[in-house]
Amino acid sequence: MNIEINRINDEIQESASKFVKLINEAYLYQLERIVDKIAAEKNEKPVILLSGPSGSGKTTTAFMIEKLLNEKGSPTHTLSMDNYFCPLTDEEKKLAALGKMDLESPDRIDKQLLNEQIEAVEKCIPVEIPKYNFANSSREKSEITLTRKEGEMVIFEGIHSLNPDVITVPDSRICKLYVSVRTRITCGDIMLHPSKIRLLRRMIRDSLFRKRSLRETMNMFASVESGENKYIMPYKHRSDYDIDTFMAYELNVYRDLLMWQLEEMSDIPELADVMKVLEQTAPMKSSSVPSDSLICEFIGKGQFKY
Repeated sequence: MNIEINRINDEIQESASKFVKLINEAYLYQLERIVDKIAAEKNEKPVILLSGPSGSGKTTTAFMIEKLLNEKGSPTHTLSMDNYFCPLTDEEKKLAALGKMDLESPDRIDKQLLNEQIEAVEKCIPVEIPKYNFANSSREKSEITLTRKEGEMVIFEGIHSLNPDVITVPDSRICKLYVSVRTRITCGDIMLHPSKIRLLRRMIRDSLFRKRSLRETMNMFASVESGENKYIMPYKHRSDYDIDTFMAYELNVYRDLLMWQLEEMSDIPELADVMKVLEQTAPMKSSSVPSDSLICEFIGKGQFKY
């Protein structure tokens, strides 16, 4: 799907609040149609796997689906596959600090533990949920035990959840979702690729919450894209349902949050198309975004979080 930035600007300038409400409702409707189908198979497929590249809005989408399933009488739990990372050895930590370790690799996942727990959850056997400490790259006891009851569902959310080398549970017993930005923005002769929209999302999130400069995030762009092309994109065809997470008003919100910092990065040619599009984007205040919007995963003040 393609959408012109001028068309978005016209909607924002006519009534930003009305447009935001319309877009959020359209996204919720997209999820509701999928949730209806998921709920119909909850007894045969009580486990949901949700995958997508970095900046796709996996976490918020997972929690929105959880909320919808709860409302339909199917209590649901959402777990992050990040907590199933293997602890790094001292040598691996040194390599990672030097940028000589592939941190996007599916080999980072403790596949045995993950699959054992997926199967236990499916059979309503209690499992102690792991907790990964990113500060020291170690696994800790979470002291949280999950016991799925009959009729309940569990979502495992993570970038490798559609990779058959990671998940060995038969497809016939799981529901698979793939989420990402699929819409392209057109502006004159420019067509902004969805990966650039996800990049802007990561830039905002990294800047606001991870103490990382925009330039540092941009420096990681090539390696992140490479990891996605190797480890995520080849398996998106395995999904039962695809979800486009683009919010038509998001660039308007990002404009004032990023523009002044991006202007200091005019030496990076890969950002030329982003800059030109943002220059033509009508600004919108982040305070106009409700807390249940998917983009709050990146700009903050959202109601959906672990």
